[in-house]
Amino acid sequence: MLRCHLLGHRFRFLTEGETMLWRCARGCGTEGSKRYPTAEDAERYARAFDREDQADLGRRAPLGLLPLRLLPAWRLRRR
Repeated sequence: MLRCHLLGHRFRFLTEGETMLWRCARGCGTEGSKRYPTAEDAERYARAFDREDQADLGRRAPLGLLPLRLLPAWRLRRR
């Protein structure tokens, strides 16, 4: 699918017992799985991976903007 080649895959993660599954939400057919020792481990990893970066957009700046976030802290420290 062209969108996945241009924008990258958009994986969604879910669990079935001790197995974590992932599929591309754009429908290109890319999928996979990984087995963990316990169902709790699989659930924990699926929850950690299955989040949108857009949800944290207001709380954290992209890495390229790090100097702009550090500048006010540096100015306060100098005073």
